[in-house]
Order: sequence, then structure tokens, then C-alpha cells
Amino acid sequence: MGRGKFKGKPTGRRNFSTPEEIAAGTSGRPRTFKKNLAEEEKEEEEEEIEESEEEESEDESEGKAKHKGTEGLIQIENPNLVKAKNIKAKEVDLGKTTELSRREREEIEKQKAHERYMKLQEQGKTEQAKKDLERLALIRQQRADAAKKREEEKAGTFPLLFVYCLCQIQDWLQKYHI
Repeated sequence: MGRGKFKGKPTGRRNFSTPEEIAAGTSGRPRTFKKNLAEEEKEEEEEEIEESEEEESEDESEGKAKHKGTEGLIQIENPNLVKAKNIKAKEVDLGKTTELSRREREEIEKQKAHERYMKLQEQGKTEQAKKDLERLALIRQQRADAAKKREEEKAGTFPLLFVYCLCQIQDWLQKYHI
């Protein structure tokens, strides 16, 4: 059967049922349509039953937890399943210590090691601190030597300058015969 010039989309073309097909029950609806309707009706009935049971169970016992999915229908023993524990404030054990994860323990150890190193650094007991102190002492010595040298030059240049000026004055006097 020709469809014309253009090819149909990969999702298929639309099929419309005629009133005769609908009456006969052979319409072009998907085969799962009736199943979906039946499932929806069952779900609605189950929800109504659950609502009525919940109202009754809320009155009788508030301690029971709601089940998720098929959990209420199937008894499972999952060793990995962690059940929430509600602990009252009166029952809390303050002396109990929680175990830290490996990463948390390593982070705490790293911080403590850094603090110990910095304390030793301040006291000058680490190799780096010793090297720094040696360099500092050397620099101080060089600065002290340079300051002493400058003082000697200042003290030594004054008499030389004075003698130079006197020589200049004598030359001037001789030049002009005064």
C-alpha cells in the first residue's frame, strides 16, 4: 500500500479506529492497553486498602515503620541493611566514642605531626631551623663588619680631607703671593 511521496517516521504512523472496529473490539489500540488499565485498577484498589489499613494501624501501634516497595510482602535478611535506631536523650551514652574513618584518622595524624614540627622549628631543633640560624648569624656578622668598615672610613677620611683642603689653600696663597 503506497503512502505517497514521503516516508513515514520511524515511530510509525497514526492509526485511527473506525466506529465499527471499536464496536467489534478489534481496534488498532496497543495490545498492552487493556493490561495497563487492569494494572491501574489494581493499584487503585491496593492504595485504598493500604489507606484503610494505615488508619487502623496508626491507631493500634505507632512504632511500626512503613515498608518500601515489596519489603512488606517479602521477608528479607540483608546483612548490609542498616536499620535506623531511634535513641532517646535519656539513653544516650556520652562515654561512648565513635570510631573515625581512615581518612579522618590520617588527617588528624597529619595535623598533629605538623604541629610537632612547627614546635621543634621554633625551638631550633630541626635541620632546617639550624641552617636558618647559621645563615642568620653569617648575615649578622657580615653586616657588623660592613658597619665597622664604614665607621673607619668616615673617621679616616676627615683628616685626609682636612689635609687636602690645607694643601689647596697653600697652593692658592703661593699662586697669588699673599
